Amino acid sequence: MTLVNFAIEAPPKVTLQDWLGNRRPSHLSTNTGSELVAFQSWRKFKEAFAPELIAQAFEETEAALGRPVLATIDPFGGSGTTALSSQFLAARPCTVEVNPYLADLIEAKLASYDASALLADLEAVIEAYKPFRGDTPFPGAPSTFVEPGINKRYIFNREVANTIAGLREAILAITNVENRRLLRVVLASICVPVSNVVVSGKGRRYRRNWSSRKIKESDVTSMFYSAGEQAVDDVLRYRNRLCLDYDLIRGDARENIPEDRQFDVAIFSPPYPNSFDYTDVYNVELWAVGYLAGASDNRALRLKTLRSHVQIKRPFDASDLKSNTLKSVYNDLDIVRSELWNQSIPDMVVAYFDDMHKIMTCLFKTLVKNGRVYAVVGDSRYNGVYVPVAKILTELAIVMGFSKISEEPFRSMRASPQQGGKKELKETLLVFSK
Repeated sequence: MTLVNFAIEAPPKVTLQDWLGNRRPSHLSTNTGSELVAFQSWRKFKEAFAPELIAQAFEETEAALGRPVLATIDPFGGSGTTALSSQFLAARPCTVEVNPYLADLIEAKLASYDASALLADLEAVIEAYKPFRGDTPFPGAPSTFVEPGINKRYIFNREVANTIAGLREAILAITNVENRRLLRVVLASICVPVSNVVVSGKGRRYRRNWSSRKIKESDVTSMFYSAGEQAVDDVLRYRNRLCLDYDLIRGDARENIPEDRQFDVAIFSPPYPNSFDYTDVYNVELWAVGYLAGASDNRALRLKTLRSHVQIKRPFDASDLKSNTLKSVYNDLDIVRSELWNQSIPDMVVAYFDDMHKIMTCLFKTLVKNGRVYAVVGDSRYNGVYVPVAKILTELAIVMGFSKISEEPFRSMRASPQQGGKKELKETLLVFSK
């Protein structure tokens, strides 16, 4: 395969408008249509907000500060939308991300590259690739990952698994750290498309007629090469952003927001207290590309995530939070505790807000005067007990010293099938000022 000819010379400075063009998203709460935007197609994120939200936050924060935004913070890095948009808008981003795959995805977008070296390393992977010949292409992964699987159900057929593992080994032989990270992210980007499953914001499920779907070695290598070319084109075409600096902190947001720094604006969307561990959404990439080596790694990662789920046994202790609404919600949940599918849910809900309180307290310390917080949050409901997340966070934030600027409905989410599956759960954009 011959790689396309990429421009080696650095392009002129590129702005957010250069990146996004004149597109008009249907709403700032969705990234629908972003697959046509550079960087955004590397991994499909159903639960995300549009880059245009960052531009709005900058405009409003700059008006409040009376100067340009110079530094941003996102304690839940996710796909890197806040961080990358900040670079295009000439501000230095600081991003915290606990998931190692997502942290690599973010840094692959933010980093700077030597064009010639990057192209040479992509060529080197293509030339060095050999299909994996061992028994365990994904060491430590659950038995359901590779054919024959369990009860003849599996995520990858053996040929596909061996191809991914072979490409992974060729990538890990690359000595340049930035290039190796980018190419590993590229490989991760094709894992779900060549698998027998589809992934959404609620985990994964098998494709229709997956057992008759025949993906071959040549399909996998072709998709990798194509995705590699697209990623290289993205990073080189937009490598001359207005700000090239960044700080990426790999770890738990509850412990890793740098309190010795000052930020002008925080823009983020935390996991929702819906008892779902979002680690599961990225489970395929985490195992297939080698971010997890065993069950202990998977458990350790889950323990570092926000206490928004009950997937593993963990402490749900919490401080005495100053929110009457939260106290009322807990009492109502406690009354129906015996009817809940997991009796730790009432304690999990309180622990979630305890975690958010800790993070918001850190943000308050690090924000400059008149700095702002933009948070997209989602409500939950258990056995008829509604959990109004925006209202509870607002009560906690005001006690900390924040002022609420606005509360904007973003969209409605579907409730669980047990609750009828209707679009009854609200997402809200909260804006606070210090």
